[in-house]
Amino acid sequence: MRGAAVPLGLDLAFFQSNHEGALIDRLHARDFDVAIVNAGGLTHTSIALRDALSAVQRPFIEVHLSDPARREPFRHVNYLADIALESIVGQGPRGYELALESIARRFGETHG
Repeated sequence: MRGAAVPLGLDLAFFQSNHEGALIDRLHARDFDVAIVNAGGLTHTSIALRDALSAVQRPFIEVHLSDPARREPFRHVNYLADIALESIVGQGPRGYELALESIARRFGETHG
């Protein structure tokens, strides 16, 4: 992703965890302007993650490699979509590049 961000004038910091609390702690650091969030299975289960994303008052783009709406019925519940700036689904890894392009378009070179 860094290779896609540089031409857009965006600075990136990466964080990945499979632990809900670690994700929430990272969000609470508030040391970012915009986030790209792939919450995986937490999309369908974590009110705590939703609350953290709302509380930090930073825009975020939700990315899912597959389209949860085309998967099992329990994946149709999405606690993040209505608070996300945008949702990019079903684009595979390219979804992250599309999210970077959206951030650059929306916020210019001042965010990342």
